[in-house]
Amino acid sequence: MTINNGARDQWIQNPENKKIIRHEDFIAGVGKGLAILDCFANDRYRLNVSMAAEKTGLTRAAARRHLLTLEYLGYLDFDGHFYSLSPKVLKFSGAYLSGAQLPKIAQPLLNLLTQQTSLIYSVMVLDGFEAITIARSAAHQQTDRVNPYGLHLGNRLPAHATSAGKVLLSYLSHESQQEWLEQYPLKSLTKYTHTDNQAFLALLQQIRADEFCYSAEEHELGVHALAVPIYNHRADVIAALNIVSPTGRTSKEYLQQHILPLLQQTAREFRQFV
Repeated sequence: MTINNGARDQWIQNPENKKIIRHEDFIAGVGKGLAILDCFANDRYRLNVSMAAEKTGLTRAAARRHLLTLEYLGYLDFDGHFYSLSPKVLKFSGAYLSGAQLPKIAQPLLNLLTQQTSLIYSVMVLDGFEAITIARSAAHQQTDRVNPYGLHLGNRLPAHATSAGKVLLSYLSHESQQEWLEQYPLKSLTKYTHTDNQAFLALLQQIRADEFCYSAEEHELGVHALAVPIYNHRADVIAALNIVSPTGRTSKEYLQQHILPLLQQTAREFRQFV
């Protein structure tokens, strides 16, 4: 989006985070290069030139140059046909997890919850249409077989189909929620996923009133979850705290009667530090 403020000043706005920058300060080449990296997602690990051009809107020639540059810099690998992310990109996630305050605060609190209940807990933040895991814990006896979603650090899940994602969306303004739905249509992942916009908006309103969200089998069959908001000292919602469990291991009643109070108490403890 371009914003005109007279003849001399022209601003552009990021539709995702609403940040604005002077047009003359925006480096298009950086934006295009990062757009290429953004193409590599959970459902697309490998890209060729044509695929990158289609996903970014760049010409094939421009996409090729950016891919070659990113390979040269070490951020992409190339097998002769397809490009994929190299391990070098992990330096950014590692720097975030090492330097950001919230993951450091979260870890001991999550570990304590796990010690008390032997269940999986995580803290998630919203990024576009996805909720991202920035801290997690798991009981020592947990295995991948009972680790729903593959809840590793940095894992990205569709916000509309997860308890944490819906909690975070519920605290956006109504206008922002509508803009979000226009930008990210609700995609059906299971037969339980919400796909009607008006019903989804009503659900978000109820979640905000309840200050928690229970979600069952919307992202993955046989899995349910419970999430609560995490506030900072200014009463802004900055993340969500959630529990994810196989439906065969815990019931909805158990989560709401026994786990919800623990989540709410832990969320209050977060507020003392952020």
